[in-house]
Formats: sequence, structure tokens, C-alpha cells
Amino acid sequence: MELLHFLEQSLKKEKWKYVELRPLNTCGNRLSGFEQNQTSFIHILNLSASQEEIFRSFHKDSIQRKIRRAEREGLIYEEGRSDKFLDQFYRLLLHTRRRHQLPPQPREWFRNLAECLGDQLKIRVASRDGQPMASILTLTFKDVMVYKYGCSDAKYHNLGPMHLLFWKSIQEAKNKGLAEFDLGRSDADNPGLVEFKDRWGATRTTLSYLRYPPEVLKAASTDGWGVRIAKQLFLHMPDGFLEAAGKLLYRHVG
Repeated sequence: MELLHFLEQSLKKEKWKYVELRPLNTCGNRLSGFEQNQTSFIHILNLSASQEEIFRSFHKDSIQRKIRRAEREGLIYEEGRSDKFLDQFYRLLLHTRRRHQLPPQPREWFRNLAECLGDQLKIRVASRDGQPMASILTLTFKDVMVYKYGCSDAKYHNLGPMHLLFWKSIQEAKNKGLAEFDLGRSDADNPGLVEFKDRWGATRTTLSYLRYPPEVLKAASTDGWGVRIAKQLFLHMPDGFLEAAGKLLYRHVG
């Protein structure tokens, strides 16, 4: 409770808009003054079983068959942290963020991550005939590998490039003796992503974020006319303008 009191005092002193708590476990009774901001899920795949058992735990149709399809189609798997991999990742990120009607994170954010985290970070790319189809960025900390970012070209989804990348990452984590593969956080209002992660045999845990003061929750809106117009602009912007929009809107990580 002393920590909560300190945060409340700091909010007033530093003139912060709000304080948000993101506990991995529920806090029991609602904390005084804090209200639930959003509900999300986190998926963790336990790696204690054998590699064969882990593979068998995947959904047979939507996961196992997609991995085999990617292998049968001759998709090439590569990994690294060089500018080559960053460029491939970022081009696919622009595709994905436009598809989701969102601005991309600045390229410099990912370059800084690679420089600061060194070999704890890997960019993984699936391609064929020199054409990148999907890419993910993973982080490793202690005995956990974390899927942090993913992007793809939608016209290649039927070939299973993202499934291949996940499987290669899980295999590497298992071979290194890591304990868990963390598939990351998913918003509760994104049922397609939640179901995709469920099908990897991972354990789903609910995350409830808490925010103080609660008034900021009522003021925040993602459905206003301004947001709808911005989404349409992001959908049709050329790559250069979309990247510039990302730099402007993500200044805090640039």
C-alpha cells in the first residue's frame, strides 16, 4: 500500500495523466482508487515435454498442417540482427500495420533494441525465392523466450510462413534448455489472435490492467470520428508517409 500511495502522490507532483498497474496475477479485491482498464490474455507454452510431444500438442489442422505445408513449399528460414534482417522485418511491418489501420513503430526503435539487447534478440524471416513472407522478433531472458513482434504479407498466409517461424523459435528454445516460450499478450477484443495462440497448446492466463484515476478511462475513446478518419488514412498511405506518421506518433520510443 505504501507503493500505491507513492504512485498517487507522484501522479499529482509530476502531473502525470494516469498510473497503470499491469500485474501478472489478479490483485484480489479492487485496489482503492484503481479501476480496471482492459482485459488481456497471455499465453505461455511449457517446454518441459519432448519436442515430439510439444508438436503433438499443437492443433492438428490449423498448426501442424500449416508447419508441414511451409516445409513442403520449401520456405527458407533465416535469422539475425543485421540491417538486412531489420529491413526485411520493417517492410513486412509496414504491410501489417497498414492492414490493421495503425501507424508503425519507428525503425529506430527496433534498431535500438537490436543494439542494446545483442544476442538476446533475434529477427526471424521466412521467405521463398528471395521474397520475405513473414517475420517475427523474439527476445530471450533467463529461461524464457518471448515472441514480441510479428508481421507478414497477407497474400502468403496460406503457405504457413508465420507457423514455420513460431515452430523454429520453439525448437530453438527447447534445444537451449529454456523452460517456457511466451507467445505474448493478446487483447480480449481480438478473438482471432487469442484462438491462434490457444492452438499452440499454450496455457492462457487473464491479465487485468488497473488505472488511476478512473476518470481517464471515461475520457479515452477509440471510436471517435477522428480515430476513424485516421485509420482510413493509415490504410491508404504510401510507405514513406506511413513511416513518417509512425515517427511522429511514437516519439516516446524514437
